[in-house]
This record gives sequence, structure tokens and C-alpha cells, in this order.
Amino acid sequence: MADHAPSVAMEAVLKPSCELPIDMQKIRGYDFNQGVDLHAVLKSYISTGFQASSMALAIQEINLMIEKRLEPVEEGEGNESDEHRSKSGCTIFLGYTSNLISSGVRESIRYLVEHKMVDVIVTTAGGVEEDFIKCLAPTYLGEFSLSGKELRLRGINRLGNLLVPNDNYCKFEDWLMPILDQMLLEQNTEGTRWTPSKMIHRLGKEINNTDSVYYWAYKNNIPVFSPALTDGSLGDMLYFHSFKNPGLVLDIVEDIRRLNSQAVFAKRTGMIILGGGLVKHHICNANLMRNGAEHAVFVNTGQEFDGSDSGARPDEAISWGKIKTDATPVKHSNCTIVKLTKHCKQMSRFGNGHMKLIDTSCSQK
Repeated sequence: MADHAPSVAMEAVLKPSCELPIDMQKIRGYDFNQGVDLHAVLKSYISTGFQASSMALAIQEINLMIEKRLEPVEEGEGNESDEHRSKSGCTIFLGYTSNLISSGVRESIRYLVEHKMVDVIVTTAGGVEEDFIKCLAPTYLGEFSLSGKELRLRGINRLGNLLVPNDNYCKFEDWLMPILDQMLLEQNTEGTRWTPSKMIHRLGKEINNTDSVYYWAYKNNIPVFSPALTDGSLGDMLYFHSFKNPGLVLDIVEDIRRLNSQAVFAKRTGMIILGGGLVKHHICNANLMRNGAEHAVFVNTGQEFDGSDSGARPDEAISWGKIKTDATPVKHSNCTIVKLTKHCKQMSRFGNGHMKLIDTSCSQK
């Protein structure tokens, strides 16, 4: 007896495995003995596991959007008389929250817009104003742990570990107020009907700075929607302006029709949504109007457990008709999302116990 381990322990530790599908991805990372090849490193993410694999799946989905976007739109597809009908094989909606513009991700977004790699943008008020403010004065790197009380006394605003001197907003006011005056004049004398998207287009023209995301959106005629444009410094400026020179009107109804039309009259649509909240739902809801987008990538840190749309998995959007039922959407976040639909179906032949285990890991269809 002393020569043998207890049978219960042996059975527990040495439990035999069922065979996995022969084509199932094997885990293997990049071998730097092959040299430093960044393209190959990114390609290896699919077999790296954890968050790297979900990132690779997101890259694949976006590459599919790009591939479809290059397909021509044939004569007669969609409503030919509608001014919003896209001539792209896949209309790509890009949504992002303001923190990305506040950070160095702004330059990556600017690159996409400068080179016409997206068709429609939805962002927050901060996602608009921070771009213009950076054209007027820089944002600095600080620390998350800096005292809010001490910063307030010094007139420094903290965004996470970024620092924005309050003078930046004063410069923004000096730049913006004359433009608002002119917009009001054009409204009263020429009958111009301003919307948030038209205002952003105008500000992109006025900033005349190639560092700006919205300068390039203006140059390339890419519409930018921000339905809560008053929720930030822009709203503060509009508030102050309403006392100094009252009467400026921004029509959000015209913008919602314009945004929804971008989806309704598209041949195909793809959604790339960085962050959650208003920008995520606004894009998804526009795509509901066409019974769902063909492609979707969500990148956020939200969780589904509080019932928020921010953390909702793509499968929830499918239930609403915001993503098509046959789509292959991806969510990438701090919580690894592993897409194993194909393998889940293959694993069903191993019995209910194994199927339940795989379903627990497979958090997205």
C-alpha cells in the first residue's frame, strides 16, 4: 500500500482527456529568433491566448471590414436619390470617448481620418473640444495620485494621469466665441440651420491645423456626430455665449436623421467602437435601423453584470437587431473574450458536461 498513491488521488490527477478537434488553435507565441517583425508579432497574437487572441480576432474583423469596403457599390443599390447613400462597399462607423483624444491615441485617430479610412465618426463633446484645445496648448503627463485639492489651487485639471492647465480652456474660449458670433449671424441673416455635426465641420475648417482630427474630417467631408455636444467645455462656452449674444440654435433632430441615414442607405456597415456610453449606443442604434451591422468590434473595459450598454457583449446587441444574426462580432477588453463558436459546436459531441464547460469559456457568438 505504501508503494502506491491512493487510487482516488491517481484518478483525480490522471483523469484521461477527450480528444480536441484536430484543427483547434495551438498556443504558441512569437519567436524573436526570427528577427523583429512587428507584422509577424501581431499575427502571432491569435495563438498567444488571453487578451492577445481577442485582439487578433478584432484585427481580423476590421480587416474584413476593409476588404468589403473596397468592393464597389453597383448602380441601383440603395436609394440613389438620398444624399446620405454611401458609395463605399462597407460604411465604417468609428466611435470613441474623449479620453482617447486627450491621450496620444488622438494621433492614431487623426491618421485614420486624414487618410479617409473611416466613413462616419461619433464621439463625445470632450472628444471634439480636446482636439481643438490641443491645437491651442499642450496636455502634460502627470500622475494618477496627484492631490486634487493642490491641483485645483494651482488651476490645473487632471484627466487620469494627464494634466490640463485651466488656461487652455481660456484660450479655447477666446478662439471659439468669435466663431459662435459668426454662426449666429449666419443663422439670422442666411437662414443657416446649425446642427452639432455642422458645427464640428465648421470648427474643423476654422482651426486650420493639420494636427487636428476634425480639420481632416472637414477636408475629407467625413461627418462627425456628437449628440451631447453641450456635455463639456463646448457646452460651457455655449452657455456663456447665450448671455452675451443669445439665440444660437443647434438642431439634434436633423443630425439623428442624417446619422441613421448613413446606416440605412449603406450597402454594408462595420462598427469600431472604442469605449462605451453614448457613442456605443448611438452607433449601434443607427445600425438597428438597417436590422444590424454586418461587422462589429467593441473595445472597452465595461462588464455586463450591471446591465449597462457600455459593458454589454455583442450578443446582446444581436438580440436588439443592432448587429446581424450571422455576423462574427468581437469584444476586446481587460476581461478576455474568447471566440470559440466553431469549436463549441464541435465539442458538443463529447457530451453535455464538456459542452457546458466550453460554453462557460465561450462568452461570445
